[in-house]
Amino acid sequence: MLTARMNLLGLLAALLLMGSLQFGFAADQKDDGEVDYLDLAALMLRDGNLDRAVVALDQVDLEQEGLDLERYYTLRGLAYLRRNELEPARDALLKAAATPEPDSLVFIYLAQVGFQLQEYRDTLEALDHAGPAVERLGSVYHMRAQCHWLLQEPALALATLDQARELFPSDNSFTRRKVFYLVDKGLFQLVSELGREYLESSEGSLEDHVALGNALRASGELEEAASFLEQAQLRFPHSVEVKKSLAHVYIARGQLSAAADLIYGAAVLEPKLMAEAAELYRRAGQTYRALTLNGQLQDQAEKFRQRMALLLELQNFEQAAAMETPLYRVGLLEDEDLRYALAYAQFKIGAFDQAESNLSQLTRSDLFRKAAELRRAIQDCSEDAWKCL
Repeated sequence: MLTARMNLLGLLAALLLMGSLQFGFAADQKDDGEVDYLDLAALMLRDGNLDRAVVALDQVDLEQEGLDLERYYTLRGLAYLRRNELEPARDALLKAAATPEPDSLVFIYLAQVGFQLQEYRDTLEALDHAGPAVERLGSVYHMRAQCHWLLQEPALALATLDQARELFPSDNSFTRRKVFYLVDKGLFQLVSELGREYLESSEGSLEDHVALGNALRASGELEEAASFLEQAQLRFPHSVEVKKSLAHVYIARGQLSAAADLIYGAAVLEPKLMAEAAELYRRAGQTYRALTLNGQLQDQAEKFRQRMALLLELQNFEQAAAMETPLYRVGLLEDEDLRYALAYAQFKIGAFDQAESNLSQLTRSDLFRKAAELRRAIQDCSEDAWKCL
């Protein structure tokens, strides 16, 4: 969010562009029949014919008497800007700004280019030169604040946003930006207070609730994160994103059953989450519930992998050993952890030959020791069956 391009300012620039080019659209030809290439370029820009606009500007004689150089360089800069050729756009606009008494629009465009080029100090300087023309443009304050923030000047960034909040009391976007700046600085008490103020005054979007909750969770402020997200759960009861975010807070707090319930509710809306819900129920000690949900999984490989773990946890070794054919069918026996688990289940039910067959196919060095121990256990059981009762 903090490094996003300033779409509002881009829209503003487009609107200002339309206003700045209105003069001279009525005709692209002078009274003596000679083509007025500046008017023609302006017309091409208005219609979105950027390449033709540049061609028209190339025809302008820069030595002709009375040529409006400010307009010429401004049009050239805008053409390059709209073609996303930022360096040429900046150079042309700098020439427009160097003409006598340049229009404030020139500096607004120059600021836009500077911001996209990440030349934040130059952006601020351009906005300063724009003068009173930008004092009532809210998007300019967003740009100023972001420039200060990226220049590691947080006090100036926050002061800019506070000024904007006073000038535009009904625009909650400045409060929103300030909240996330405070999150970045780890000022979570202020985040909590200002975040609630923002959500109450703007009724905050779903994305805002989730973003604030996630930011607080990532910072370790689990109580505040839970508070934000529980309110969001009440306001957006069918949101999968809220359920997932709140579940992660509960997991961090060790409330696995509550997290599992939330993810299960989300899985009803987004079935691919069913495996995660089953795993959470397993971790919460509700293994039979996990096994029930496992049966609803559509992905067979994921289903069998999880089912093997659940059956072993339940010590249901017969059903675990019976999974050899399904595991082979979906290619999961290539996973040596699963092959070892299968061998262990076969050992537990006394299918020693099958267990040895699977152990002999293990190649991973970290499983050799486990396989050797299991072979010794098989040998002991073969010699003294009573030891394995």
